[in-house]
Amino acid sequence: MAEEDQLSPFFGKEYSEFEFSNTIYNYLIHPQWDEFGSATLYLKILFADYETGFAVIEFIGEWNDCLYNDIMFLKRDVIDLMIQQNITKFLLIGESVMNFHFSDDSYYQEWYEDIEDGWIVAINFRQHVVSEFRNCMIHNYVHFANVDNEFNWRKYAPTALFEAIDAMIPRKLESPGL
Repeated sequence: MAEEDQLSPFFGKEYSEFEFSNTIYNYLIHPQWDEFGSATLYLKILFADYETGFAVIEFIGEWNDCLYNDIMFLKRDVIDLMIQQNITKFLLIGESVMNFHFSDDSYYQEWYEDIEDGWIVAINFRQHVVSEFRNCMIHNYVHFANVDNEFNWRKYAPTALFEAIDAMIPRKLESPGL
């Protein structure tokens, strides 16, 4: 529970089970999705292991770097704080990301460079979203795997999920830009 984790960017946040105020495409979403500065994209830190250095983050909404600079807010207000706490391996779950709109890749590149021996893996993003990320060359910094909900991540405990993903991806030095 991110709100109870003293190392979490969302430590101390109070959630309501009854007040729905955040929306995506004019549809109310559950109040336990976390805001981080985007008008159309929300996240939930599902798990963070500070000793091993990995986090599992799920997203919902529209990833819009063009209009709302989502990657800047994500990098500055969430990722940078997690990197300070020894998180260098990020598993991004995107089956509920409906669209992606590109601006530039500078924050993705910075994130990639900030985690030297770490990685960023995106799983279960929809095919059209992955295509947009790849068209914009974001795959130089983020590994995209198992699109269209092919990977059943829910059946894994967090550490087992991390180990399964870690075993699947090539190392940065061996094959940059995958």
